Amino acid sequence: MTIQIYNTLTRQKEDFIPLEEGKIKMYVCGPTVYNYIHIGNARPAIVFDTVRRYLEFRGYDVRYVSNFTDVDDKLIRVANEVDEDVPTIANRFIEAYFEDVSALGCQRAHVHPRVTENMNIIIDFIHTLIEKGYAYESEGDVYFHTRHFEGYGKLSHQSIDELRVGARIAVGEKKQDSLDFVLWKAAKEGEIYWESPWGKGRPGWHIECSAMAKEYLGDTIDIHAGGQDLAFPHHENEIAQSEALTGKSFARYWMHNGYINIDNEKMSKSLGNFVLVHDILKKHDPQVIRFFMLSVHYRHPINYNDELLENTRAGLERITTSYQNLKHRKESSANLTDTSNKWLEQMDDIRRNFIEVMDDDFNTANGISVLFELSTLANRYLLENNTDSKVIESFIKQFEELFHILGLQLEKDELLDEEIEALIENRIQARKDRNFQLADQIRDQLKDLNIILEDTPQGTRWKRG
Repeated sequence: MTIQIYNTLTRQKEDFIPLEEGKIKMYVCGPTVYNYIHIGNARPAIVFDTVRRYLEFRGYDVRYVSNFTDVDDKLIRVANEVDEDVPTIANRFIEAYFEDVSALGCQRAHVHPRVTENMNIIIDFIHTLIEKGYAYESEGDVYFHTRHFEGYGKLSHQSIDELRVGARIAVGEKKQDSLDFVLWKAAKEGEIYWESPWGKGRPGWHIECSAMAKEYLGDTIDIHAGGQDLAFPHHENEIAQSEALTGKSFARYWMHNGYINIDNEKMSKSLGNFVLVHDILKKHDPQVIRFFMLSVHYRHPINYNDELLENTRAGLERITTSYQNLKHRKESSANLTDTSNKWLEQMDDIRRNFIEVMDDDFNTANGISVLFELSTLANRYLLENNTDSKVIESFIKQFEELFHILGLQLEKDELLDEEIEALIENRIQARKDRNFQLADQIRDQLKDLNIILEDTPQGTRWKRG
């Protein structure tokens, strides 16, 4: 069977054929680290971590690179607001990012390059574009000459004349054409800066990914991925910069995940429905959040609210309960026997179904449906009071394999005492704030972890059940 990927560049599914047999170079655009990540940032982190896991399951050696934008206008604004320097802000939220996505089951990339640590390669990249006639300096800024790159607009499927409509040169810009985009920004008074052939300044946003993808993966990569909002102009500009420099195709397959809506409205700070992962993790099991994200095909929009998460939790528990019951049967049956192969054959069918749907553009929604089929089959097996050791062990192995591919855990890690105390403090505060829904969610979370709470006149006490 061949994996098929929907390629944004061609707008169709294509057979996946890597550049080098058995090896995959994959670049995923990471966050700008000026705040905690929001739920929209979490979706590509989870989606493309799962893509990576599945490709590795299928036998590929995947080199996975995901960057941090650790200097830009947003970081400079926040640093000024809180009277700290840009590196301090960036370091704080890089650590917060790792904490949040780790909780969501995401593995670290092989390389997490940072703009500030790759300034020389970015400057060299820009310098070469100027030498080749694709970029020009203007009063300390450097711009990419978009019309000099034939094929601009091929990712977004727009002609350069269509893109020109509505494009404007903003006040203070010194570019020659409204479609030109900045590669290097001259530093303003008091801003962080680096020395360059064009004076003190810092990179524009788009150039960093082109330079770091080339540095850590080479001139041409297999998969470039990110959120749908990045397709234009960010990824379009990456193609122009990279292919202008090398004369080679930049990325063979472009993957973009869909948007997240909050209660059927697009997430937006202006609408007040901006949801940070840091806050969600205080209320919801991170495994439920990941399961929820994978319950919809990655290219489709997904609607988020607490009620949907609660429904997702029930579905995940149904599957994990089947697994726990299998383990209990294995541990409690004194005399396990080997009597039937029909269950093994049905499990093989389920595994083939899982591979088939995941080969179809990483359809995790259908993959989860297959998990429910496995759960139903296991429940039927247990209801018949079967005690076939080979079958039970095969069921357990099947659950563990498929859950690992999706980045999910079948068993919760036991909380440390101080973590339990922190959750109890959060519950006490929620009750004081009359946020009884949150208080109940924390109580249920602790109950699921076999922690029994006792509310007494002297305070809340707890014990392990």
